[in-house]
Amino acid sequence: MTEKGASASEHRKLKKSRYIRINVFFFLVFVLFVALIVRLGVVQIVQGEEFSKEVSRTESDYASLPAPRGKMYDRYGRVVVDNVSVPAITYTVEKSTKTEDKIEVAKKLAKYLTYDVEFLKHELKDRDFRDYWLAAYPKEAKKLLKEDELELKPSETYKIQVERVPDAEVKALESDAEQMELAYLYKRFSSGYQYEPQVVKSMNVNNEELSSNLTQEEVAIVSEHLEELPGVDVITDWGRSYPYDPLQTIFGGLTSPEQGILESREQYYTARGYSRNERVGKSYLEYEYEDYLNPRKAKIEYTSDNSGNIVSKEVIDEGQRGYDLKLSFDMELQMKVEQIIEEELGAASKKSGNFLMDRAFAVVMDPYQGDVLAMAGKQIDLNNRSGEMLDFAYGTFATQYEAGSTVKGATVLAGYQDGMPHGQTFNDTSLYFKGPIVKSSYSNLGRVSDLTALEKSSNVYMFNVAMRIADINYVPYGPFYASDEDFQKLRNYFAQFGLGVPTGIDLPQESAGLISDPDQPGKILDIAIGQFDTYTPLQLAQYVSVIANGGSRVQPRIVTSIHTPIEEATLGPVAIEKAPKVLNRVNNTKEDIERVQDGFKRVVRTGTARGHFDYDVAGKTGTSQTHYYGPNRNYWGHETNNLNFVGYYPADDPEIAFSVVVPWVGSDADPINKRIANRIVGAYVDLQKKYVTTTEINADVNTTEKEEE
Repeated sequence: MTEKGASASEHRKLKKSRYIRINVFFFLVFVLFVALIVRLGVVQIVQGEEFSKEVSRTESDYASLPAPRGKMYDRYGRVVVDNVSVPAITYTVEKSTKTEDKIEVAKKLAKYLTYDVEFLKHELKDRDFRDYWLAAYPKEAKKLLKEDELELKPSETYKIQVERVPDAEVKALESDAEQMELAYLYKRFSSGYQYEPQVVKSMNVNNEELSSNLTQEEVAIVSEHLEELPGVDVITDWGRSYPYDPLQTIFGGLTSPEQGILESREQYYTARGYSRNERVGKSYLEYEYEDYLNPRKAKIEYTSDNSGNIVSKEVIDEGQRGYDLKLSFDMELQMKVEQIIEEELGAASKKSGNFLMDRAFAVVMDPYQGDVLAMAGKQIDLNNRSGEMLDFAYGTFATQYEAGSTVKGATVLAGYQDGMPHGQTFNDTSLYFKGPIVKSSYSNLGRVSDLTALEKSSNVYMFNVAMRIADINYVPYGPFYASDEDFQKLRNYFAQFGLGVPTGIDLPQESAGLISDPDQPGKILDIAIGQFDTYTPLQLAQYVSVIANGGSRVQPRIVTSIHTPIEEATLGPVAIEKAPKVLNRVNNTKEDIERVQDGFKRVVRTGTARGHFDYDVAGKTGTSQTHYYGPNRNYWGHETNNLNFVGYYPADDPEIAFSVVVPWVGSDADPINKRIANRIVGAYVDLQKKYVTTTEINADVNTTEKEEE
């Protein structure tokens, strides 16, 4: 074949091969096109509805807004703890919110708000400055990581970065007021969950020492600029108001929005659905009855698309105020008792020798129901010699003092329980023990019976009762032996009356008194006359109530019932009725109790309290010679006197029982304890007359209205 023929043949083969490749290519394109059409068909026809739903998919999140707590009323329906609405500025984090968004809003918001530097120092910790620095300076923050650490999980890298923030940067932030404000705002912005409004500044209505203290001017200017402050809002928050000055410490306090729930009870709150920034009771009644006072918060539903943008916002629950509490207090009596203590304490503290006397207490209660009608404590501010009186009501159940001869009623009843007969007599003359140790009364009273011992307040009689209980035979100048069992036996008798054990009052942090370890056997004699163990004023009121009511130890109570909240400014239907509770009956007969009651009457009519009462009171005086252990440490160990009184009125059909405790008096020459007791009874009597008159007037008015109808 010629070269020309061979070339033509190869050309034809090449051309044919090209056609084949082109056809294969077009075939593949056709196949791919068909596959694409089939896939689009599947997507549109088979999965179209599913993908359409995915595009329009939304999610719902819920957040809560503050609602008012339950109110508190006194026994006559007077509001003693109320709610007041106050504005608050909040910030809400959304799903789409980024760290840089928080920083940007914080810088804008800081232009309109001002915080006290001391408040910022109190609220900001070292970690808060480090968190803010990492958020505000992301480029510098990234440089804190080594190259091989960049591959770690974000939580791990952040922990490393926090530790590596230069101390110099932290100190620079701490010394710059503007940076401190930004750090605080960033902390508040990051404190809660998504869609949970975080209070960044609120109005101080309860005179808290450290508060963000929002002003009306700040509310106005922030409200004007809300459009440029995404996530920021002005809402209505709730604070507490107190129509009456007394007992605010007993009512208790709330945490601030900055504090939120108590760290010590975090699990308790979170298990009950509390948010971390929620205000809760932090002391006394607010704390004790948190489960009832806490409101059902208003609930808002936020609906967002799959990009995290909010598409709707709806209130699905308006919320409800917490349950209301009806308290045992008579607020008018409470105010009068406080006034009496202030006047008597103020006057007595100015007298010679009373430079250590800085406090006085009184408790008034219903001996049958256990209702605490008044509990007052006042303390002179020793740090400020202006004589200002500080509220010290919680001292009635949280502090304890030697009770002196007020406990002698319990000693005699303990003797009866141990088999001592009524009318038992002992010779009141000084007792001499090895040492030498002398135990005596204020004077030798001669042969005394149980009744005379109470009337004249014989120490020696009580010593003999204690020795009888401990089965000790007195030998002049001989040794004195008393075992731990002997001490415990006498204390067990006392415990039946509430001395040395908790009263059971519905308040936290109650003291059980102080039961000291005796350093010598003879101390059992001191216990019998109230010169060793210490008791709270409330324990003394419970003890004398046992004698007043005929032998039942009744649990003191502050809350008598819990009520469903209603719109009207009054108590709603009873949700929970708190019935009086008898803790125990003392192991004495009716005749035992009546005999001591007779002795208590003699104390006031012819005994150590004779001439000090204008009313038919029965009770027992008590002067305890003790050593000072108060706030002025320079005088610890200085000899002082506790002047006390326990009693009830009327003597034959008691309506109230009460205790008065005045520690660290220079001498017993000025009977301040008896004056306070007499004036308290007088205040009670006057108020009962007033209440009866008011009731009669109201009844007459109602009758007239009905007749006119």
